[in-house]
Amino acid sequence: MYVIAALAVVGIALAADWPTIQRNFFQVDVIREMFPELVTIAAKNTAIYTTLSFALGFVLALALALMRMSTVAPFRAFAMIYIELFRGLPALVTLILIGFGLPIAFDGFRLGSTMVRGSVGLAIVAGAYMAETIRAGVEAVPRGQSEAARSLGMSKNRTMFTIILPQAFRIIIPPLTNELVLLIKDTSLFFVLGTTPASKELTKFARDFMVSSRNATPLTVVAIAYLAITLPLTYVVRRMERNAGKSR
Repeated sequence: MYVIAALAVVGIALAADWPTIQRNFFQVDVIREMFPELVTIAAKNTAIYTTLSFALGFVLALALALMRMSTVAPFRAFAMIYIELFRGLPALVTLILIGFGLPIAFDGFRLGSTMVRGSVGLAIVAGAYMAETIRAGVEAVPRGQSEAARSLGMSKNRTMFTIILPQAFRIIIPPLTNELVLLIKDTSLFFVLGTTPASKELTKFARDFMVSSRNATPLTVVAIAYLAITLPLTYVVRRMERNAGKSR
């Protein structure tokens, strides 16, 4: 299999038209023109959108997870319906509903700028996924921890927030980091909401630059930029999962 794979790589390399690839995907002049806006506008906006979406989504997810585990039936039902609904809908559909459905349904009401609408839309979706992650982390904490805290006279709420949740977060940090990586890539969907020159994220910036330069090099540069952001995070996730496995 190694020999077959090596022969396939060599065959593709020999068959490829490298001058054409270089001219269309690695044009040095186009790369130079993309800076510094690639960093000062596109990458910065991507980081801002991701941070806002993750922060809002985490707060929402924590509330949903607690409702999902509540003894109050309406709370459990609401959380279950919400989680299943927004885990089932594509993120693009949710963004369109937030960006264009709300103004239609509520007489022109808008949440604000592209940054706010997009961040809220992604947070709604991320909250549904992270809620299940948090719930799984809470349920992974040994039941004896809760029983010991209650035997010491702690209330149920105090036990949850001071004993159970801190231990659960140690378990769920790796999957939450994976969700952060997904949010970084999902910010590329913000283009459906409309952007200004100052609010472009990486993918929209690349698309517009491709049109103006009539070259695909911006797509290559932005792909490398995404990898430069996400690969270190995925490496951190692997390290955390490895360390968590050793601690067990």
